[in-house]
Amino acid sequence: MISLPRRTLVLPVLAAVTLSACAPSAPTGTNGEPASLKVLASFYPLHYVAERVGGEESAVGSVTPPGADPHNLELSPAKVAELADASVLVYASGFQAAVDEAVSQVSPEQTIDVADAADLSPADGSSSAPDSGGADPHFWLDPQRLAAVADVVAQGFSEIDPENGETYRANAQELSQDLSSLDEEFSTGLADCERRTIVVAHEAYGYLADRYGLKQTGISGIDPESEPAPARIAKLRRVIEGRNVTTIFTESLVNPKVAEVLASDLGMKTALLDPLESLTDPGKDYLDVMRNNLAALRGALNCE
Repeated sequence: MISLPRRTLVLPVLAAVTLSACAPSAPTGTNGEPASLKVLASFYPLHYVAERVGGEESAVGSVTPPGADPHNLELSPAKVAELADASVLVYASGFQAAVDEAVSQVSPEQTIDVADAADLSPADGSSSAPDSGGADPHFWLDPQRLAAVADVVAQGFSEIDPENGETYRANAQELSQDLSSLDEEFSTGLADCERRTIVVAHEAYGYLADRYGLKQTGISGIDPESEPAPARIAKLRRVIEGRNVTTIFTESLVNPKVAEVLASDLGMKTALLDPLESLTDPGKDYLDVMRNNLAALRGALNCE
């Protein structure tokens, strides 16, 4: 189970229930026809999986608005009402305190908790997690873990809507094939690189690093809003100088000021590496952003 600070409170359930009476009861799928499932996903990677698995038979919304940081989600009464009205909620328990609390207070018809399928590891990738005190939630940056989650979502959708179960399973298989291809692209693209260490805005890339033989060092730990202590900055300088790191990776949802100052002091470059906690460009999807990440990594690590 992920253990992150519980910094948010769900707004009063009574208001949410009142609003839920006004929520639409006949959602439409991507083909414009009435959808069999009204799905809410807790944040972007699960939204992507739910859309791919549900296909035309589902109408998928997100608890976390596009471009918002899912770590610090706050739920409005309207959003709680959406959760109460959904046919199914797809979430990872322990990652978003507000979602966990809403689930306990206003239960949707069905929930699919993918935390077990994601096979989470301690935050530092070892037997203990001194930095965050819990598990690393960023499983979706490992395509193989995301494929396992897709299978669980397909199973859940099929149990809720057995009439379309074959469609959900076929959609999950297609997604798994896409993720397998992506995994092969990363394995090949990062196989022969001059460097293996990445310096990142926050330590969201543990699963990616483990999968492809990299080592991450973050300006912040698992929580992107934690202030880096002087000792962490000193360690970063030692890593950068000792391993010939040339690039510090920033993120779209994290203030780049510390990274930019550090890079300027050391004569380094900065580049964007997206942890895909939220989608900031509506013209792209998970696969697009991951391939952009691969290109950024190859450039920074000087891969052949």
